[in-house]
Amino acid sequence: MRLTSSQFLKEEKFPFSIRRTVHTDQDAPPLHGHDFVELVYVIEGEGEHVCDGESYQLFAGDVFIINPDEQHAYHIAANQKIEIFNCLFTPSLFDEDLLRGLGITHSMDYFYVHPFLDNSERFHRCINLRGEAAVDIQSMFVKMSNEYEARQNGYETIIRLQLVQLLIQLSRIYAHGDTTLSLNRKELERKTFIKRVAGYLERHYDQKLTLANLSSLFNMSSRHLNRIFKEETGKTVVEYIHHIRISRAKKLLTESDAKIIAVALDVGYDDPAFFTRLFTRKVGCPPGRYREKSGMEPSRIEIHPS
Repeated sequence: MRLTSSQFLKEEKFPFSIRRTVHTDQDAPPLHGHDFVELVYVIEGEGEHVCDGESYQLFAGDVFIINPDEQHAYHIAANQKIEIFNCLFTPSLFDEDLLRGLGITHSMDYFYVHPFLDNSERFHRCINLRGEAAVDIQSMFVKMSNEYEARQNGYETIIRLQLVQLLIQLSRIYAHGDTTLSLNRKELERKTFIKRVAGYLERHYDQKLTLANLSSLFNMSSRHLNRIFKEETGKTVVEYIHHIRISRAKKLLTESDAKIIAVALDVGYDDPAFFTRLFTRKVGCPPGRYREKSGMEPSRIEIHPS
């Protein structure tokens, strides 16, 4: 099941929503994905969170982010409940002018949430807050929720600022608890930089991306950027871009009835023939054959909100 921003984020110019909700074993959301970012804070209770095939226990004070197209669900024991703040938004919530005014470059628009989206280590997607840190973060969610409910003049700007502040604070907490702090400062800075680059590619994969443009954006020579990126990720920058695009294409092929040429354009390829050759080389079969092998019948897929 895939949910869309049009179902939950009604204001096109302000794609944001936050609500405080309680889930029990009777109404826990089933396995689903969505095209927006979901930021969750556990207020009270406990349960199990399943995300992309892995599961872990949730307790009060936990905060985590669900990336677009990740499949997740909650499992809650009988007679138990879990109360959460559920914050939904899309990348377009943060426009370039706002970020520049705050001293945050466009390349860092999702740098602060990227640590939670690192699939290489299971628990990076969840921070376990306790004590004063949990109180501080929960109060930030409360303020955003109150502002969203009141909707007084200028509430959109205030919420954007509050959310940026929250993400920066979470990023600090994450960094202080990161095991990579045992590395020397130069190594840590390089790993953090590569996370910035990877996060940018994850968010802008459907745009025209070149090594020259990226090196200019990140103020580094193309050769050096490519070298350190491969050392950290095992892929060159271009290979990483292709990896993201092909992964997104596979989802589109199995979850929609879009034509191959439309899929190619949606994931950033202007040349459908090149896309087909690349897809075949990476996946082992052409896009159309992959759709057939998946056993999906896109025209019959129905999406229902949880």
